[in-house]
Amino acid sequence: MALQFTATNPEHPALLLELPWHAPLEEWPEQHLVQLPRGISRHVVRYAAAGSEIVAVKELAERPAVREYELLRDLHRLGIPAVDPLAVVTGRTGPGGEPLEPVLITRHLGGSLPYRSMFETTMRPATVHRLMDALAVLLVRLHLVGFAWGDCSLSNTLFRRDAGAYAAYLVDAETGETHARLSTGQREYDIDLARVNISGEMLDLEASGALHPSVDPIAFGTEICRRYQELWTELTRTSVYPAGKYHYIERRVRRLNDLGFDVAEMQIATSPEGDTVTFVPKVVDAGHHQRQLLRLTGLDTEENQARRLLADLESWMATQDDYAPGDALGARPEVLGHRWVRDVFRPTVRMVPPGCRGALDPAEVYHQLLEHRWYLSEQAQQDIGLEAAVEDFVATVLAKTAEAPAGEEPGEA
Repeated sequence: MALQFTATNPEHPALLLELPWHAPLEEWPEQHLVQLPRGISRHVVRYAAAGSEIVAVKELAERPAVREYELLRDLHRLGIPAVDPLAVVTGRTGPGGEPLEPVLITRHLGGSLPYRSMFETTMRPATVHRLMDALAVLLVRLHLVGFAWGDCSLSNTLFRRDAGAYAAYLVDAETGETHARLSTGQREYDIDLARVNISGEMLDLEASGALHPSVDPIAFGTEICRRYQELWTELTRTSVYPAGKYHYIERRVRRLNDLGFDVAEMQIATSPEGDTVTFVPKVVDAGHHQRQLLRLTGLDTEENQARRLLADLESWMATQDDYAPGDALGARPEVLGHRWVRDVFRPTVRMVPPGCRGALDPAEVYHQLLEHRWYLSEQAQQDIGLEAAVEDFVATVLAKTAEAPAGEEPGEA
């Protein structure tokens, strides 16, 4: 059978043709492989270089490979944080003509880490709690679009730094299912699976000595479920307000915006007596700050990074002579946003040598520079400026980061 590539982008098969498809994945020569941390998987998984791309290659049967490829495409279209599917390769045969398992190829998520590599040394409890928040948000986002994961675990998730927090990405959709809407029972089943899987993984870490003594594995799994339920309730609950108090609805929408969600559709109904108004968010989309920053600047970042960068952008706008909110003669926010990128954001990031940034993306670098500037300014009791903050950041923080454990934020060690 001839080698076949199933892909949506015609460039991907051309990049992948040079890989040794006629050898079992376990036997691929080192010259094609990239040594990156890998999580636990029931399948053989390897990272490989394909042109300028780094890809994750997973061997599995054809039917689940194609199914997972389609599910990941669906999640990508819905804007859910998940690895980017590139292709499915079938028709593989060995040197003697023996059939080899097909493979699913996804793009490596830059700057991400599997949870086990983050626990290579004992992780601080505060960082563990940030992982809980990230995973709870990911589960809520999946359930809002009608996706039942079916096997939520730390092993099936990648984590990436996001302005002092973490963003969680789905990396294994093999057991997932898409529905128009999930029932309460489907959501509860998914959450209970997550609780059991995550507690089991934490018990495994505890047995290996990699878990901080203050972290209870059973309580950890239960806590993720509690955080999920709190966020789900806030996003979907029905509110009843006195008639005429329409600003209460605006306040509720703003609270959802602060959580990082937009209300794309809502239902408002007046009681038969006319004395109360019922408000129900019908469609809630994550990424409020991401979309706002992208519209103003063209920068595509994680949600918490976007929140931090927007705050800095707004402070900078207030110093510009042509900034006049509500005035038709003032510069448009988009014009000021792109000027900020050109005159502030990019020059500041470029001051940090590329070799010192490690896996940090530009938005995370800028966020950490702002945090470092604030820290130094507090010490000096005056604003020290970005240039001085960058010099000190490179000489002190980044030097320590290069030696710090993978799961710790700069300054945590």
